Amino acid sequence: MSDAAAGTSASSDAHPDHRAFDALGMQSVDSTSIDAAVAAAGDKLVCVFFWGVDCFNCEMAKKAMLANPEPIRALDLHWLHANVYAHPDLGRRFGLHGIPVFMFFRNGKKLGRATGWHGHGQFAAAVANARLKSEGKPLAG
Repeated sequence: MSDAAAGTSASSDAHPDHRAFDALGMQSVDSTSIDAAVAAAGDKLVCVFFWGVDCFNCEMAKKAMLANPEPIRALDLHWLHANVYAHPDLGRRFGLHGIPVFMFFRNGKKLGRATGWHGHGQFAAAVANARLKSEGKPLAG
């Protein structure tokens, strides 16, 4: 039986629900691939979704994104995701003290983060600020 027929994702990482990742075209990364994946996005704004298996708030974020993916897609992000429970070195490298965290990059430069999922409005504001910072403009209040 194929992964699709079984209702599972080929990118399972031993996690039962990757539907939000698949719906938004998120590429799985780890400590050996994250830098190359960020660089490969070029000038596109990258969002790395740092999450963990059985993280309640991570699951809530994924469910919210999956329930209404169009506004998220409209933000025109290049998506990556990393399970920091499986790759704790990423948590240390990026100073993560809790998850979910959404970290933004452009041209390899870290531009900011959104900690937790507080709805689309907060997330869109964090994306807008990352874009402003990448353009050297003042951040929105």
